Amino acid sequence: MMTSQKHRDFVAEPMGEKPVRSLAGIGEVLGKKLEDKGFDKAYVVLGQFLVLKKDEDLFREWLKDTCGASAKQSRDCFGCLREWCDAFL
Repeated sequence: MMTSQKHRDFVAEPMGEKPVRSLAGIGEVLGKKLEDKGFDKAYVVLGQFLVLKKDEDLFREWLKDTCGASAKQSRDCFGCLREWCDAFL
């Protein structure tokens, strides 16, 4: 699977206090929608990812419902979080 530079940068180091927009697939528009709903940091989205037990279908559906993410955006964000978890959890 081809990954973006944003994806590679995100999974290369601990998450810390990175903003939600640092996640692959999440740009300015989706980032603002997520921030408005309280998901201002990448780790808050990670929390939802973990609550959904890293299930791809459930997470992608949640992202679509929460901020209107497209199939590609939700796939990119899921892949980014999955790879980060594989490296750091």
